Amino acid sequence: MANNSISRRDFLKLSGAAAGGLILRPQPRALPPVLQDFPQADHLARAVGNTNVRALPDINSGIVDTLYEDEVVPWIREVVGEFPQAAVLRWVETPKGWVWSPNLQPVKNNPNEPITTLEPASVGPGMWVEVTVPYVEVRLANAQPAAPWLQTRMFTEYKPILLYYKQIFWVDEISQEGEQIFYRLVELYGSYGDMFIGPAEAFRRITPEEIAPISPEVENKIIQVNLQRQTVQAFEDGREVFFCRCSTGLDGEDTETPPGLYHQVWRKLMSVHMSGNIADGFDTPGIGYTTLFIGEGIAFHSTFWHNMYGAKRSHGCVNLRPEDAKWIWRWTTPYVPYDPGDMTVTDYSGTVVQVVEY
Repeated sequence: MANNSISRRDFLKLSGAAAGGLILRPQPRALPPVLQDFPQADHLARAVGNTNVRALPDINSGIVDTLYEDEVVPWIREVVGEFPQAAVLRWVETPKGWVWSPNLQPVKNNPNEPITTLEPASVGPGMWVEVTVPYVEVRLANAQPAAPWLQTRMFTEYKPILLYYKQIFWVDEISQEGEQIFYRLVELYGSYGDMFIGPAEAFRRITPEEIAPISPEVENKIIQVNLQRQTVQAFEDGREVFFCRCSTGLDGEDTETPPGLYHQVWRKLMSVHMSGNIADGFDTPGIGYTTLFIGEGIAFHSTFWHNMYGAKRSHGCVNLRPEDAKWIWRWTTPYVPYDPGDMTVTDYSGTVVQVVEY
């Protein structure tokens, strides 16, 4: 890359190469640590930034503690609380007190049995994986970071490289150090070329069966995004079959999600690296289940950096919970094969997307 940033128009034109296969050998450089210890609970919450903890689920309640960025705590329950003028009124109870839910990513801690062989693929042996722990520390496999977010992370903030729950990557190499298995993680689409080495237990293999199309026999499918209500509905032959909350683009010429009744899905990717220009100020890897439907950069996609569904939040995309983004990705046309996890159509066969303002 000649520049440190790319435009929304250009980010999908870049693709990182994934080559190589299974190599079970010791790593010559320092390895990342083993998995982090997290609280024992079925449901956990990761603070997406420093956030206040309050005595009651009320923005006017007293501050009793602070959760710091990436701190993980048990998620006890979620209730509707008080936050005048806010679009989101959900609060989460933690052992420390109550936290406004948009500041917490719902996560789980589910380590996996490492896989030691890779299946053949058109881009070389590999598999799609998702992060199944709240976060995992990884090591950069290339000599110097290329992506702006990595440069900032390493040389300005001096923080370790972390990948987060539900991010998706392609594994193109497996290595071993003693009894520890490591995956090399790459981005097939939108990549700056960075590669990571991470402990295999933190990543779950995504199978072809779990991304199989939903209702492929139905021809009349329409998605409706409601900008006022911040909702997404899916219809088959006029019958609603799916509903969820979303976060569309913030109001503004460069950030809104454009309304229209005849948008169509034209490209879908298992995972992509999304970057904006300097003014946009975002550069994010491993965004799963991306379904493009407006221009060259506006899409439905999985979101791990906030939990503000029900309010406008994005740079134009339709942010969704990972499980909702996955459903939309599987249900819409074109249908995408596991290999290579990317499909573009140039005709009018993509599912119609209506963006309405009422």
